[in-house]
Amino acid sequence: MKNYILLLLLTASFGFAQNTLHYNDEKGSPKATLQNISWISGNWIGEALGGICEENWSKPIGNSMMFNFKLVKNGKVVFYELGHIIEKDNTLLLQLKHFGADLKGWEKPEISEEFRLVKVEENKVFFNQFTFEKVSDNEMNIYVVFEETGKEMKFNYKK
Repeated sequence: MKNYILLLLLTASFGFAQNTLHYNDEKGSPKATLQNISWISGNWIGEALGGICEENWSKPIGNSMMFNFKLVKNGKVVFYELGHIIEKDNTLLLQLKHFGADLKGWEKPEISEEFRLVKVEENKVFFNQFTFEKVSDNEMNIYVVFEETGKEMKFNYKK
């Protein structure tokens, strides 16, 4: 389980990333709304981390797009994530928390992982070390840089 914790702490990179960007404090985040990224909403499934990954994203409502993530390996839940992308200060912020298969949280109750917006394109949205890419209406890639290795991993999802 500890390996999955390390894999999902998405904060550091050592130059291996090709599809992700770093947040720059001096530049800050660009202006954006959830309407810019509403294409993320839907029920997505793919294979990664040695199992089946499922992500469900709500449509924008209440200045938020909520999501849940589940990794199933060998027929058993390994862990969950719960989070959202919110509109805050005229830009977007991705926040998430991890939970074990027993629903016990990994982070302290008052702590969540936060990923600041770096850039928005028509079919891509870049958060710090975390990128969503629209391939088609029924396919999406998510690129994540893992702290443990500094390497970028691609998650391919289909509706």
